[in-house]
Amino acid sequence: MGTVLLPCAPASVAVARQRLSADLDAAGVVHAAVGDAVLVVSELLSNAIRHARPLPGASLLLAWAVDNGSVEVAVSDGGAPTRPRSSHASVSSLGGRGLDIVDYIARTWGVRTDPEGLTVWAVLPAPEGRAEEPAAAI
Repeated sequence: MGTVLLPCAPASVAVARQRLSADLDAAGVVHAAVGDAVLVVSELLSNAIRHARPLPGASLLLAWAVDNGSVEVAVSDGGAPTRPRSSHASVSSLGGRGLDIVDYIARTWGVRTDPEGLTVWAVLPAPEGRAEEPAAAI
């Protein structure tokens, strides 16, 4: 399990991707599943930065846990005027696909509220093993 408190700023997405990737790699999760988890976290954090208020201290909280072939990721923020939902953006839309991507990749996802704000979570497959090796850098 890991957690990281991040500034509510676009640069935090890269930091979160690196931390999550390193932790899942160390846990032995296959590379394709690590990539999926990192993509989902990128979308959740980007949405929080763009649409929500930060937690106290102008921050966001990223948490993750690996258990029984799954990884749950969660991004907590200070809430927003609207509740996160899939938008099913049109082909010509310049944005609005984040939660559609999460919906496609995750086994399940949802939103929970508490007195501090809102958490968007997702559960993804995270099989262990190293049958897939990363492609060599060119």
